[in-house]
Amino acid sequence: EAIEGTYIDKKCPFTGNVSIRGRILTGIVTSMKMKRTIVIRRDYLHLVKKYNRYEKRHKNLSAHLSPCFRDVGLGDVVTVGQCRPLSKTVRFNVLKVSKGKGSKDKKQFEKF
Repeated sequence: EAIEGTYIDKKCPFTGNVSIRGRILTGIVTSMKMKRTIVIRRDYLHLVKKYNRYEKRHKNLSAHLSPCFRDVGLGDVVTVGQCRPLSKTVRFNVLKVSKGKGSKDKKQFEKF
């Protein structure tokens, strides 16, 4: 859950000047190396009509992580909401953090 604090973040969906509109997505945190930005991985299945089978695919997505979320780690499941472009690659904002199984292999496929 988001905490109340004395932080200043103009890109925060709770205290800043950003409105959430559009898509609400979920994914698994794979990287936290940037300041206030995380990379989440979204796994999905794609149908190949010729063989009538599914193949595993994934997309990486950058999202702004407000300072109100303190204890976020690799492998956590996060819910993100679409907003206006915040930078070159960031178009989503973290809304909710659920604890995952901890830090596991980065490239492991996991459909929720």
